[in-house]
Amino acid sequence: MSESNALTAQSTIGEWLAHPLGGELVRGLLAQTGATEDSLAPVSGLPLQQLVALSQGKMPQSVVDDLVRAANGGVIPEETESSGWVERTTPGRFAGKTVIVTGAASGIGRATASRVAREGGRVVAVDVSAERLAEFAASLPDADIVTVAGDITAQASIDEIVAAAGDRIDALANIAGINDDFSPLHETSDATWERVIAVNLTGSFKLARAVLPSMIEAGRGSIVNTASEAALRGNASGNAYTVSKHAVVGLTKSAAFMYGPAGIRVNAVAPGGVATGIPFPPNVSAAGQARLQPFQSGIPTLATAEQLAASITFLLSDDGVNVNGAILASDGGWSVQ
Repeated sequence: MSESNALTAQSTIGEWLAHPLGGELVRGLLAQTGATEDSLAPVSGLPLQQLVALSQGKMPQSVVDDLVRAANGGVIPEETESSGWVERTTPGRFAGKTVIVTGAASGIGRATASRVAREGGRVVAVDVSAERLAEFAASLPDADIVTVAGDITAQASIDEIVAAAGDRIDALANIAGINDDFSPLHETSDATWERVIAVNLTGSFKLARAVLPSMIEAGRGSIVNTASEAALRGNASGNAYTVSKHAVVGLTKSAAFMYGPAGIRVNAVAPGGVATGIPFPPNVSAAGQARLQPFQSGIPTLATAEQLAASITFLLSDDGVNVNGAILASDGGWSVQ
């Protein structure tokens, strides 16, 4: 196989399946797990590498490496640009700006924090995991990254985040969030309700409230909240998660209305399916899952965390200058179905 036609970890799953040898290898892997080719339809546009994250720890990196070697005569070729989407950063887009990003140690939060940092911004990276934050910061040794390990539902952590940011706060990306257990209302426990609402809604409220005085004084600022496809419909998740994300839309629109005249933009991104590998809680509701499954199977495609970061950083940056109060569906078209 010529190097220009080589299958790599960055070749899309669709490219692998369409290739005579690559397709045979992937179908063989699926057969071992009892899955079918149809199960890969929503992720056909994603790099093969993304299967590691999607597996939530069940597929080690070595499996992808072995597939690449098998498709290339026992060697791993140099990466070539695939037909899929490729991130292209804008140098200096966040130069001189301080941006707070929550959930920054993994998934969409990490991808957003990374992009802001690589585009010249000073990032205050927030997460509950100090270890993963340290690993993230170490991955970008030349970037200006301040890490804060804390719980956004706790006022003490909110105070620490704002102190770490300093006198200037240009933007806030409220990305930290958790799933519910797919339970319908009559099955939703107090513990599930209170935790999901606390993290997904109250944490965003507390941190936005804390950064607004600085933005009001400066006469500028951008806040991007993370809603969800579940903020746009009732058949994307369980009761607690759906309520929390609908409430994020209300938080966003109210703040956009109130602070627009002060030069502050407040928007939200509503992701659809995203290949982050974020785990669901144990004991997922059987009734809820059975009701939701036919609708979730209609997801047109999954996005990568980097693709969501592209949407979020657009709204965070001055490129979103005329956008305020918008709920940007970054969902591959799921919301128009």
